[in-house]
Amino acid sequence: MKMTRLTTAFLTTLTVILLTASFTVAETPVNPVNPVNHVMQNLTEATWGPAPPMLPPGAQIAVLSGNPMQATPYTIRLKFPANYVIPAHSHPGDENVAVVSGELFMGMGARVDKASAHGIEVGGYAFMPKTVNHFAYTTGETTILLYGVGPVEFKYVNPSDDPRAATSKRGRK
Repeated sequence: MKMTRLTTAFLTTLTVILLTASFTVAETPVNPVNPVNHVMQNLTEATWGPAPPMLPPGAQIAVLSGNPMQATPYTIRLKFPANYVIPAHSHPGDENVAVVSGELFMGMGARVDKASAHGIEVGGYAFMPKTVNHFAYTTGETTILLYGVGPVEFKYVNPSDDPRAATSKRGRK
């Protein structure tokens, strides 16, 4: 089939229009927590509640966007009291941490080793790849941003360190 200049010009124009329309029509998925799909919040405006039982008692959580328990992007704040310890654990997904206040000490390995921990100060960042064992602790009250793609899960290296096991044992007594 012989294509004329008019046919070629028409097909080129149609292709450009269709490609432009596909990028223009593509929408950002609506965040189920905040249907207007944006969040602007200062630390002082956070609504805190108890952290889920996968964390040792004493931590508080404020969900900023998404749902950390679903397979979607999420961002949460976690507030830890002074001298808080999260024993060695891993996650099925990557973990991104930014320190908002205080200092978070983190390290890699199968147990808490304070001598090898790295202090992450306000404005600092840490990336923990999925399935890599790590631990964290504080010496003073500390608030972090934690973000990634859910669902969030903790696999403690030592099952007796899992606070969910302690909770279920208390419930059976």
